Amino acid sequence: MKAVLTLYFLTYLHWDKDLSTAVYHAFSGLCYFTPILGALIADSWLGKFKTIIYLSIVYVIGHVVKSVGAIPTVGNNSMHIALSMLGLILIAFGTGGIKPCVAAFGGDQFDEEHGSERQKFFSIFYMSINAGSLLSTVITPILRGDVQCFGGDCYALAFGVPALLMIVALVVFTAGSVLYKRNPPQGNILLEVCNCIGFAIKNRWRRWKYDPQRKHWLDWAEENYSKRLIEEIKMVLRVLVLYIPLPMFWALFDQQVCEDTTPMIQLHNSYNIPCFPLSLIQINDQCSDLGLGLLDFGASYTVILMEESGKIVAHKMEDVSANDVHIAWQIPQYVLITIGEVMFSITGLEFSYSQAPANMKSVLQAGWLLTVAFGNVIVLIVAEGAGYPLPWASFVLPF
Repeated sequence: MKAVLTLYFLTYLHWDKDLSTAVYHAFSGLCYFTPILGALIADSWLGKFKTIIYLSIVYVIGHVVKSVGAIPTVGNNSMHIALSMLGLILIAFGTGGIKPCVAAFGGDQFDEEHGSERQKFFSIFYMSINAGSLLSTVITPILRGDVQCFGGDCYALAFGVPALLMIVALVVFTAGSVLYKRNPPQGNILLEVCNCIGFAIKNRWRRWKYDPQRKHWLDWAEENYSKRLIEEIKMVLRVLVLYIPLPMFWALFDQQVCEDTTPMIQLHNSYNIPCFPLSLIQINDQCSDLGLGLLDFGASYTVILMEESGKIVAHKMEDVSANDVHIAWQIPQYVLITIGEVMFSITGLEFSYSQAPANMKSVLQAGWLLTVAFGNVIVLIVAEGAGYPLPWASFVLPF
């Protein structure tokens, strides 16, 4: 759906590029803020399996509403905008809510002694995501452009087909329910974590002059909370601190859709995004001890991408006729993007799961996904707020 979303804003709703970019990144950010809500529901109330089922239904409804909003005969432009925004909000809550649950639910199927198999699962899991992304990137524009309906591009079909495919996926997922290992929810763990942190801060502020110093500031919560919970919170906070610089990667990565779509309107040759994860499973196995090193290595590829991207967009000649630059010149950038994302994301998913306490698997997965949300917020604040005289500056300045 994202493959044609910017075009939908530009050509169907007739928004300008700045508004289209702002709404696109706001939608992307919302998709990655809502995982906190999904994690809270899964770990505290419904469990991962039921959360996936219910929020998948919300996701399907969102696509149906979005598809109806893309039918020209339904109301006027204001109605199209209202339905489109409602559909995007439902999609964001649906897809965002299930994101941390799907990865954590898959990891739950492996016992601790099967760590290597779990690593391979996350590689295959991410390969499946990229395979679906590849197919949708190819098929969705075809449905939009080559299939005519209502006298123009068929955005309604492009948005409706994902809803149908999601229904099929939901039926298949539900059919295997008897085979799954389900960990029951363990109360409102996120609220308990927040209360523990708040009590530790308050207790330390009140008593630090009178009581002896403690090894860690969270140890000031020992009067009211168990040592096990305190140690689990320490584990989570140590991982979250490592996530602080990660939004910079996603601020660069997620700009490719909006920033590359406008030039591609003039370049009529098709393109594909390579799908690397399966071929890198063996590399990942050999580098399994590097862990965080792979995160840095993946992020470094984005720096290379910025350099290559600048070479393409920084030297513009006004007198060059349209389509003289073949779209294949963007393939090196997409190769670097994909390699960087694969090394970055697969390692991050597995690392987030392996480092999380048993009762906070979804919460830490949501924390990982929040880095994507904050990356999009950076783009909104810096790119849309400050404005850039040159297109390539939006890639360089956030970094």
